[in-house]
Amino acid sequence: MDFLEGAIVAIDKPYGMSSFGALAHVRYVLSKHVGVKRVKTGHAGTLDPLATGVLVLCTGKMTKQIERLQYETKEYTATLQLGATTASYDREHTVDMTYPTRHITRELIDSVLPQFLGDVMQVPPAYSAVHVDGERAYKLRRQSHEVEKQMQAKPVRIDEIEVLDFDAQTMQLQLRVVCGKGTYIRSLARDIGRALGSGAFLTALRRTRVGDIREEDCVDFDHVKEWLEGME
Repeated sequence: MDFLEGAIVAIDKPYGMSSFGALAHVRYVLSKHVGVKRVKTGHAGTLDPLATGVLVLCTGKMTKQIERLQYETKEYTATLQLGATTASYDREHTVDMTYPTRHITRELIDSVLPQFLGDVMQVPPAYSAVHVDGERAYKLRRQSHEVEKQMQAKPVRIDEIEVLDFDAQTMQLQLRVVCGKGTYIRSLARDIGRALGSGAFLTALRRTRVGDIREEDCVDFDHVKEWLEGME
């Protein structure tokens, strides 16, 4: 691979790290490896800090492919906790409300999921990078501004939703989701909880595919240096 000329590298982003933080680390290792101050690098599609999985990085002239890659279909595995909500729709915040769950069955879940398939309108999370009045929504929210009512629904595409597991004792639901650009799985969790007459938030999220790039194609984040050395 000629990283200065241009290359596409997929890494497995670890839990708790921002996409930019992961990019910065890999760019530093790449730059040292090729002996330059800074290799031009960008990523094709942000992953939340609490999410793991496929993060596609482009270097050199291949950064021109970022916009195309962002439109590629993505696949996730998501674990939802039913019966409760958080302000961020994931584990970044503590539970703020609890809801009844005794009525939730696998049959009910199977009956509500089809309404989220196809071209649907989705309201992004308040804790997101969406702009509200020229400012990032998450920045306003962290300053205690109420932004939920100002969040505009956006069109997204969800191609597949498959139940991988449902534990009626713990009320945990694991899904496989195939979707298009701009889909927030956190918002999908929120909306599924509401459709079930309850609440829901994400406890785990992993991106398993971007286009034809799958998780098994990724370089382990902690071993990028060794991967580079193995290419010599």
